[in-house]
Amino acid sequence: MGRVSGKMAFITGGAQGLGEATARMFAREGAKVTVTDINGAGAEAVAASINEAHGAGTAFAWQHDVTDGDRWQEVLKSAHDAMGGLNVLVNNAGIGSLGSVEDENYETFKHVQTVDVDSIFLGCKYAIPLMRDHGLGSIVNISSIAGIIASGNYVSYNTAKAAVRHISKSIALHCAKTGGQIRCNSVHPVFINTPILDRTKEMFGEEEALAKLGRQIPLGKVGEPDDIAYAVLYLASDESKLVTGIELKVDGGISAM
Repeated sequence: MGRVSGKMAFITGGAQGLGEATARMFAREGAKVTVTDINGAGAEAVAASINEAHGAGTAFAWQHDVTDGDRWQEVLKSAHDAMGGLNVLVNNAGIGSLGSVEDENYETFKHVQTVDVDSIFLGCKYAIPLMRDHGLGSIVNISSIAGIIASGNYVSYNTAKAAVRHISKSIALHCAKTGGQIRCNSVHPVFINTPILDRTKEMFGEEEALAKLGRQIPLGKVGEPDDIAYAVLYLASDESKLVTGIELKVDGGISAM
């Protein structure tokens, strides 16, 4: 028996990076998974690979713009029907932007909030009613250590990821008051070796970029996608059935400084 056997999980931003790693880990641990992404072909490729490894009907995929409320309702219903239910939601899709409050374009600032925060509002609003009929449920929202530790050059990203932390707490309290079957938590990664670091690698070269970022972390190294996937796995499983409203930092000790 896997750690999430019998779970039916919906994972956004699943075509690569943290979403892909989480989907693959959930499938290895016994869950059915739906992978969505604005890159529909990428999501389909991940689902096909999971089905090849674990059997047809383990994974499903849809193209999905997480800022579109109507599309959220369509894809959630399709996933619910395909998997036979829904009891885990992983809001992983997100974007970032480099810029200070003086340098950042206002349209970019608003777009980051829409993708990173509005998507969580929409996903939870429409997923929670579907999750209530399928036993213990868990919502995991991917924030960032940037939602706790600020930088002068990341005003859009800092703002959005701090909002993810707090909206998760509000959702957790709401769910607790309406039966307690569904929990909600946020995960706060430090630098993880995913495509989000590609720009930094282009600037410094991969080896120097990873070393430069690693020097900022007390444990001295950049994380790997599975470091975060394991944290999400714990929060999605019934092992964490008394855990709600927390921010789980996977940050190599940087927030302790």
